[in-house]
Amino acid sequence: MNKSGLAGVIAAIATAVDNKGEPDSGRATALARFLLDNGCDGLNVLGTTGEATSFSLAQRQRVMRAYADAGLPMDRLMVGTGAAALADAVALTRHAADLGFAGALVLPPFYYKGVSDDGLVAYVGALVAATSARPIPIYLYHFPALSGVPWHVKLLRRLIGEFGNRILGLKDSSGDMPFAREAAAIASTFKVFPSTEAALPDAREGPFAGCISATANLNADLCARFFRHGDRAALDAAVTIRKLFDGKPLVPGVKALLAHIHGDRAWANVMPPLVGFSAADRAAAIAGYDAARAKKVA
Repeated sequence: MNKSGLAGVIAAIATAVDNKGEPDSGRATALARFLLDNGCDGLNVLGTTGEATSFSLAQRQRVMRAYADAGLPMDRLMVGTGAAALADAVALTRHAADLGFAGALVLPPFYYKGVSDDGLVAYVGALVAATSARPIPIYLYHFPALSGVPWHVKLLRRLIGEFGNRILGLKDSSGDMPFAREAAAIASTFKVFPSTEAALPDAREGPFAGCISATANLNADLCARFFRHGDRAALDAAVTIRKLFDGKPLVPGVKALLAHIHGDRAWANVMPPLVGFSAADRAAAIAGYDAARAKKVA
């Protein structure tokens, strides 16, 4: 197991979808290589931006295998393995371990709300036990706005106390920076990744291990210029690009801009229940993106 864990600029990579509603592994893995070659320290495969919960168990497993079969550096990739059904989460987490992913990103079981900490500890404990032969690091995914079930600080302390260094970190998509700071203070070995590149100053010099961001699909090079070299103008441009999606659906927006950046309309495809960006939103996002890039170059 990689005990040092992932760090730095991590893109929550989008998953390409073909016209039949199947994951397009060729496009997805090509984007992965592009991002790793252009600023990303790592990738989060099949997270929210990767539309994981819109794919079947078999589809998710095929996508996971495609990343390994493409010869990508698996020590730089984590993958979402959380599911409402424990058996599915176990199957996905074992698959991730067998393929050599550097970590499993685990949503809480998200259907039943108001569940006890004991139930959540049992869920994580089952994943830990099921992967004891191949002890893949577990990163918890805190996104209560969508999951409805938080990994709160008291529970995080309990999980780390019971399962030790198998619980390596947290992706925090709550937007609650005081929570993220409190979580990061639990243990020096517990790595917290806010979901915005705006947190990179605190990753460079403070409590966070980096960021895991949807918009790093679009601005990873800018993020890297700041994280590695302190280029504040690059960070400002990266944050400007992220703000293009304020008040708009993030995943369709990211995919609309991927289609623009890579000159490939198929990237705009999303899985139901998401729908693609409207023509007006797409035009506004493209104009804003191109302006942010031009300003940085100037």
